Amino acid sequence: MMLFFLNLWSIFHLASQNPTHYWTLKPNVLVLVVTGEVGRHPLSCLHSGISTEDKGRGIFWRKDGVKVESMGNTHFVELRESFGRGNYSCHSEDGALLNHTEVLIQEDDTQRKKILLPEDYLKCSAVNYSGEFHCSWKWHPSRVGKVALIKALRSHIPNDSPDLHCTEVSDGQWTCLSSWSNMSCSVDVGRQSITCLDALHCPYAEETQFIRISVYLSNDFLVENYSKHFYLSEIVTPDKVQISKVNKTTIEWTYPSSWASPYSYFPLTFQIAQFTEKGKVSCDAINENMTKTVNCVDNCRCKLKGSTKAVCVRAKDALSNAKWSEWSPVRLRSVIPLLLWAWSGF
Repeated sequence: MMLFFLNLWSIFHLASQNPTHYWTLKPNVLVLVVTGEVGRHPLSCLHSGISTEDKGRGIFWRKDGVKVESMGNTHFVELRESFGRGNYSCHSEDGALLNHTEVLIQEDDTQRKKILLPEDYLKCSAVNYSGEFHCSWKWHPSRVGKVALIKALRSHIPNDSPDLHCTEVSDGQWTCLSSWSNMSCSVDVGRQSITCLDALHCPYAEETQFIRISVYLSNDFLVENYSKHFYLSEIVTPDKVQISKVNKTTIEWTYPSSWASPYSYFPLTFQIAQFTEKGKVSCDAINENMTKTVNCVDNCRCKLKGSTKAVCVRAKDALSNAKWSEWSPVRLRSVIPLLLWAWSGF
């Protein structure tokens, strides 16, 4: 008799006994969200349209390629803490593959409380208001994992939009679409960061909805979900200021080339710190009493003290409480031409 198969959602019919819930990561990959209690979770193999007398006849199961005792159309995944994960397949009596699924385990966040990693696990930033942003994380040296799913959208509610669809269009490239959101994300080289673009973002309009980003990381059949929400204005950090000219009396600089324009609409506030002592200088050791604040759009310049030996300059969005850029250091030299030292020169 010809066998008909449904997609994963239908074929592996799941009636939750132990998991708090379950969800489909992608075709043939299921995630069971568990509390750690002992339980069982049924998987069904054949199409429900198969006649009762034929349903399950001669079917046997394998886990990770090894035959298990279970026979028939239904196999019960034994769950205890994180056990139960693995690759399950059902076969006909002659050994032909009927269907398969990969079962991953996700611990219930209400129980886990993110003990293994810091709560603020995702670090997100943007260099301007174009709609592009970057999120990164760090694996512990003893952990090996990969990005299993990325969800990104604009929303004023904490839960996913009912019509949100996130698809891996190619390896490491994700697209998330909903009725009012269009986001694309890609996994960067090194596999510990992603770059996303909000295609519908207007840099000239006020943000009324949060960006909500969730990264699902899989590690040996375990899935961890780390999420963050923010307005773009909260994570914008300009690139380093470009110092164009410096001498014993004046320093001049320009806006970062990556910053949004026109500068009159996207103004920056600058901080200048002057050092009058010789020797190694650390911009990280600057305190507020050492700085001078300057607001400018064009002709950005500041007069220096006659005894100044080195200067550090940084910038931030003048209209929000975003982060400061990294310092741009420069040491004044008594010879010509003046040398703009790199950070390592201090």
